Amino acid sequence: MKAYTGGIAAGDVETLHWRTSSYSQPRGNCVEWAPGTGSAYVRDSKDRAGGTLEFSEQSWSSFVSAVRTGTLN
Repeated sequence: MKAYTGGIAAGDVETLHWRTSSYSQPRGNCVEWAPGTGSAYVRDSKDRAGGTLEFSEQSWSSFVSAVRTGTLN
């Protein structure tokens, strides 16, 4: 039996299409994100087994927009 994280079974997290920013450094000091059905998932690239955060599509889109426009600087 798989643990359930709310939007995806914990064992299925690795099947997501994980991405990193093109600004990420090769040392792995970054976060990865993956789109899901109605959600976006985020994890630490250095500790992939350490847990995954789930955000609604709207929350993730708002966060990315704020980063791109410099609102969070």
